Amino acid sequence: MIQTALGALLLLLVVGSVLRTLVVPRGLYSALVMRLWRVLRGLLRLSAMPAGGYHAQDRALTWLAPLVLLGMLGVWLGGMLIAYTLLLHGTSDLSWSVSVREAGSSLFTLGFASGERLQLSAIDFMAAASGPLIIALQISYLPTLYAAYQRRETEVTLLQSRAGEPAWGPELLARQSLVDTETALPQLYRDWERLAADIGESHSNYPVLLSFRSPQPNRSWVVGLIAVMDAAALHLALCPRSAPPEARLVIRAGFTAMRDIARSLRIHFDPDPDPDLPIRLTYAEYLGAVAMITAAGFPRERPAEDAWAHFHGWRVNYEALAYELARRSDAVPALWTGPRDFRAPVIPPARPTDRRPASTLPPLPPGAP
Repeated sequence: MIQTALGALLLLLVVGSVLRTLVVPRGLYSALVMRLWRVLRGLLRLSAMPAGGYHAQDRALTWLAPLVLLGMLGVWLGGMLIAYTLLLHGTSDLSWSVSVREAGSSLFTLGFASGERLQLSAIDFMAAASGPLIIALQISYLPTLYAAYQRRETEVTLLQSRAGEPAWGPELLARQSLVDTETALPQLYRDWERLAADIGESHSNYPVLLSFRSPQPNRSWVVGLIAVMDAAALHLALCPRSAPPEARLVIRAGFTAMRDIARSLRIHFDPDPDPDLPIRLTYAEYLGAVAMITAAGFPRERPAEDAWAHFHGWRVNYEALAYELARRSDAVPALWTGPRDFRAPVIPPARPTDRRPASTLPPLPPGAP
């Protein structure tokens, strides 16, 4: 009886884990996914330590998502094998070795152990249905993951030419001023508002998506989202009259998405932070960024000193969660994205060299060499 009770309990736990992870789209906490993520992430980061540097970490962590997916399938099938072995041993006179053999034969629909008894039991039929069902659910799970991944990475790739690689909010505003494309900013904010909603829904329902890295090492969805939100916050702080309303909407959508993901991962956060709470970004870093975008031609309607309080008030809504998600996803160490769990210097975005023909450049002033 004890073996039967333990087998039934283990079977219920495995079925519950499968349904919670693959079937019920409600952002339910999946202990299996998070434990696999922690263990495999630690092992992969440890394997990359001798090489050192961010790029070694990135190459190793590329394998994190597929290993988590394989680990999920292996744990579920292994758990069912143990559960059906306990059930068979507890409800029949089969020995342990024969029970394991018959459970495996039924679970994987091999049928090689059918001669151990004259009649198969209901447990054998349940096992024969369970194995293919879990594999089929896992296979059907993959297109959902890769569709969400493709939508995410398309926008992240498009951001590269606008905000640099890795992306940085002030660089986004500076580049639009340098190439006279400021009118494209409202559409960019709209696109990332929709993407933030998509990420909040998909990544909270399927946390394994957090382990999927961008194809290029210096790109990251969380770094891109932070960059767009920082650009929108700077835009609203420096240009309160001309900033588009889409800037407010993308910030709201961004920190709402981060909070949805945080709830699914059980990350604590303040749902209503005080605007006067301190932030980790320093005033000196802010002034340096404002000077850079001003030199690039970005207009200002408010002095940088007065705009700081407004920018601070926007950033306090998302900075702590953004830094935590960037740390957990081992994102590229970009500017204004917080620390990582590995030692690596911050990588600034590289601005393309001006390659215009000499005849199109403005003439030099009189007396210039």
